[in-house]
Amino acid sequence: MNAAASKILMIRPVQFGFNEETAGSNSFQNKAVEAAEQIQQKALKEFDEFAGKLLAAGIDVEIFEDTLLPHTPDSIFPNNWISFHGNSIVLYPMLAENRRFERRQDIIDHFSDSSTQLIDLSENEQRNVFLEGTGSIIFDYTHKLAFANSSPRTNRNLLSELCFRLNYKPVSFKAVDISGADIYHTNVLMCIGKDFAVLCSECIPDAEERNMLIRAIESTGRTIILISYAQMNAFAGNMYELFNEKKESIIVMSEQAYKALTKEQVAQLEKHGSILHSPLYTIEKHGGGSARCMMADVRWEYSPFTDDVVDFITDVFL
Repeated sequence: MNAAASKILMIRPVQFGFNEETAGSNSFQNKAVEAAEQIQQKALKEFDEFAGKLLAAGIDVEIFEDTLLPHTPDSIFPNNWISFHGNSIVLYPMLAENRRFERRQDIIDHFSDSSTQLIDLSENEQRNVFLEGTGSIIFDYTHKLAFANSSPRTNRNLLSELCFRLNYKPVSFKAVDISGADIYHTNVLMCIGKDFAVLCSECIPDAEERNMLIRAIESTGRTIILISYAQMNAFAGNMYELFNEKKESIIVMSEQAYKALTKEQVAQLEKHGSILHSPLYTIEKHGGGSARCMMADVRWEYSPFTDDVVDFITDVFL
């Protein structure tokens, strides 16, 4: 696949902070001990440095300013409410009520034209059924596969419905943290790049399911880089591959994630692209999300999927 240059959406925060409504299902969050103003100032500095590095690397970044009202402490993570698929835009149902205010019509209109198909799943919130964008789903755009860890924020039936509408095959599994609790989002435990994948396989307690997932990823021809629970907790699974204007691969992660990797893992990743990392400690600590969560990918080049991979997935997972 010849990857197209990436275009991403980011939201610059105005009142970032610890969200009480999401803390119950996100063990990566930590209760705030600093003043709200200090947390916002630190988060804004981290955001601006991160966005600046992406722009300097040749990534096309569109930044929207958050608004003071309504108060949306997690607006910095737009990938949970919107995703882009060719001429389709998907809007997602989110568990926390105060996160639902993040959906913005001005952003939808900005990326829409007369040919855009809007797939609005947000009405499922009325049934307490949730699917939180590319936090819940790791899309393999090349092979039309959708990997998802079932959790209170990721409903398998709604995943299957969306996959049917987008012509994807769902690959569902169950992952838990070291204490046995649900891992809230799939994108903290795995990443799918063009030619590689990062996975915390320790998180999948069922050996048969774990092995089937590994075989499914391997069937796409990707090299798998395994990470540990400790590395996952440092957001090493929350990385993402982008492509700059020269079509060069840029593997994006936080500074904490980068420091958690071994020299061997860094060398493995550098075979596939240049690593870009940035300090996101405040955002990670109080928001429970990292680099991948901060980017909604607007533009991707879609390649024909291969029948043998889809047949394998159908036989094993469906």
